[in-house]
Parts: sequence; structure tokens; C-alpha cells
Amino acid sequence: MFRRLDPFGNPNVGVYVRATETHLFVPMGLTQNNRDDLKEALGLEPVEATIGGSPLIGSLMAANSHGCVVADFATDKEIAFFESTGLRVMRLEHSRLNAAGNNILCNDKGAMVHPDLSEKTLRRLEEFLDVPATRGTIGAVSTTGSAASATNKGVLAHPLSSPEELDFIKQSLHVPARIGTVNHGHGLLGAGIAANSHGAAVGTRTTGIELGRIEEALGYLE
Repeated sequence: MFRRLDPFGNPNVGVYVRATETHLFVPMGLTQNNRDDLKEALGLEPVEATIGGSPLIGSLMAANSHGCVVADFATDKEIAFFESTGLRVMRLEHSRLNAAGNNILCNDKGAMVHPDLSEKTLRRLEEFLDVPATRGTIGAVSTTGSAASATNKGVLAHPLSSPEELDFIKQSLHVPARIGTVNHGHGLLGAGIAANSHGAAVGTRTTGIELGRIEEALGYLE
């Protein structure tokens, strides 16, 4: 199932929305039409949230069905809210890499993170997400969470990803990986897509050809 929408007039759906197999977090202030489109595409009821008061949920949170990792400036109240939804919540240590959603690509099988994340952070991340984690790049981009979109069925990666990087993604997340674009040629797939195994929400500029690649890569043809 696909839906095209531009939250707050912005085609980068993945910047604002974080979807897993079990949770759909959205910023406050979305139109009802946007909320309805997200619910239909992703098969889950939208839950409003903030991180540090920001609406950029997708950029500031990485999550799977087991837990989530949030930016270091998330408040205690916000963390308690995410915990109330049944997730284990890890707050990133204070660093320049605090945009968890941009720097961590994950599904329920594995995670691939920014090469500069510390060993301590990597080990804690594995505990909270309950998956093995590796460091790497995607299309020579270090912000793995913004450079690809992952579900439990597949990964759509930056169009400049090398064959070696695609193989590494497959080994790390234990699903097939293919290249593609979103929003009429943009390579930052994680920023442009909110997806789970049920479906995907993309910006309105996304072409039919791009939707076909998304459908193939993220496993919706099965």
C-alpha cells in the first residue's frame, strides 16, 4: 500500500514520521488527511509525539519492534511516553551524532550505523533494539538512516551504493537490498520514505517508476 503526502508542505515524509511493524509515531499538527493516509499506508494508528519538542520524529528517532533510540535532548517526559507504548528507550549520549534516525538504519533483524558512533553506543544500541549492529556507509554516505529505507522484507538504498555496500547491508539487516530514489531523483531514501512491511508513505513528487522500485526493494511484491 502506498500513499503520497507532503507533511507541512515538505515531501520528506521520513523526516517527520517513524514507522515500525508495531508503532507509527507522527508529529503534532498533521492534517487529518495526512494522518488518514499514513494509517492506510502503514496499517497502524498514528501516535503523536515530539522529541525535545521537535516535530522531526523520523530524523531524531531510530526504532524497531523491540525498542527505540532517541536524540540526547529528548526530555524525561517524552522518554516516559515512548516507554508507555511498550518500547525500550535509549537516549543517545551527547555528541554531534544525536540525530538517531539519520545515523541508524534498522529493522527487526539488524542495524547499520554511522561509522563514527562509539563502541559503547553500539553495544547499548544492540541491547535496546535487540539486534546485532555494524558500522558502515551507504553510497559513501555516513548517515545510514537517511541514506536508505529498511523494512523486515528489504532495503532501498542510495543510488550510488556500491555492490560491496549492498552486500554489507544484506549481511547487516538480513534482507535483500536494492538501489533507488524518491521524490523525483533524490537519493536520501530514509528521509523521503516512512515504511514498514505493510506499506510506505512517500512525498508527492515521487514518480511511478520510483514507486515500482520501492515496491520491489521493500518486499511488497511477495
